[in-house]
Amino acid sequence: MGLKGFERRLERLVEGVFARAFKSSLRPVELGRRLIREMDDQRTVHVGGNVVAPNLFTITLGPEDHAQFTEIEESLLRALAEEARTHAREQGYTFLGPVEVVLQKDTDLGVGSFGLSARFKEGPGGTAGGTLLLPDDSRITLADSVVTIGRAANAAIRLTETSVSRQHAEIRPAGDGAWLVVDLGSTNGTRVNGSGITERRLADGDSITIGDTTIRFEAG
Repeated sequence: MGLKGFERRLERLVEGVFARAFKSSLRPVELGRRLIREMDDQRTVHVGGNVVAPNLFTITLGPEDHAQFTEIEESLLRALAEEARTHAREQGYTFLGPVEVVLQKDTDLGVGSFGLSARFKEGPGGTAGGTLLLPDDSRITLADSVVTIGRAANAAIRLTETSVSRQHAEIRPAGDGAWLVVDLGSTNGTRVNGSGITERRLADGDSITIGDTTIRFEAG
């Protein structure tokens, strides 16, 4: 789908969430195009042959545009980061750390002008790690340790449903940046993309269902 798909998604977002309050002449889709271009222009081959793209993006705006974008900052930055991850999946790029997008103000910039810098930033939660997206839109960053899921008070992801066992499942590093989901002999089982599993290697976008809760695994 590439850049055109990116633009269509951001345009839909503008028509929906942003249309009521957004008055700036600078459109979010312009930021999206530039972000994607920086990813493509700065991609490089990393150790092991993986193509790595920048994962830290700083958007600089003039005072008037900054004031407008601040009103929608949380939704905008979340959308841009998600689209960066989507573009990386479509192009086969990896990241050295989690994707971050930040806004800054520059008093020397006028209305409609902006700057965007992209750089590589190492950290847990890159493609070699991954993240778990929970139903409340919060994220658990995967590093090198096991993540437990269950009703137990000490579970990293605690689910209180009675259909969930105290020690229900684990997300375990499998080497080479891969991750496994392992059922711990739970009463009601663990499903990935609707199918029951005892152990399964996770792929980007897989849905892990435990009880009535679905958790999404993202590789980048």
